[in-house]
Amino acid sequence: MQVVHEWNAAVHVAAAEGDPAKRAFTLDEMQALLDYADEQVNRIRAAGRKGWLPAFRDATLFKVAYGYGLRRNETRMLDVADFGRNPHAAEFGEYGVLYVRHGKAMKGSPPKRRSVLTVWSWVPEILAEWIEEIRPLLAVEGNPALWPSERASRVGLAQINARLSAYRDALGLDAGLDFHSLRRSYVTHLIEAGWDPLFVQQQVGHEHASTTAIYTCVSSDFRTRTLRQALDATMDAALRPSRRAQ
Repeated sequence: MQVVHEWNAAVHVAAAEGDPAKRAFTLDEMQALLDYADEQVNRIRAAGRKGWLPAFRDATLFKVAYGYGLRRNETRMLDVADFGRNPHAAEFGEYGVLYVRHGKAMKGSPPKRRSVLTVWSWVPEILAEWIEEIRPLLAVEGNPALWPSERASRVGLAQINARLSAYRDALGLDAGLDFHSLRRSYVTHLIEAGWDPLFVQQQVGHEHASTTAIYTCVSSDFRTRTLRQALDATMDAALRPSRRAQ
């Protein structure tokens, strides 16, 4: 008897993940995108235009989304109070852990909550600058949103998409690189750096390792290094008895 049906199955993998054009940024592409975002802030500010504050906000937003492997709405719905200390990583100060309150929900369920540990030292630095120095220039008093808008209490999804697409196109990057590619990049770059796959899975809130595997787009350099390490280990193991005999 069939027990799993369309109405009671958890639909997790978006159809877009099956599109070969959808992939992670390479490390060089990610650096280029974030550098370009910072350059736009400096350019607008140097010209004496008011748009440098939203540009600064969006540049920081992209960094935080990548730095914690967040989905678009998870990023948009963050509040200033969603950060806390990690007693096991005191060096990150007030930004050792991020509490995601608007995680992707299963059908008919409320948003899933999770905590994401800070893993990169540059993330607390950019958060501190934004929250303590820049955000007060844009947010009205009493607004809890981490990413306030000049026209609303919180930046809109269309506004986020438009900015990322404009930067991507200006750099001549693939059209398949979208906001979700920041999340794919987080997974991929941690795996390439040698982080435990189970830890990465828990960080991004996947119930199954197979889902995390779909997000992983390791580079050809990583595959080459992995193959070389495996071959070297095999060769070393094969030659070891001969060395003992000598």
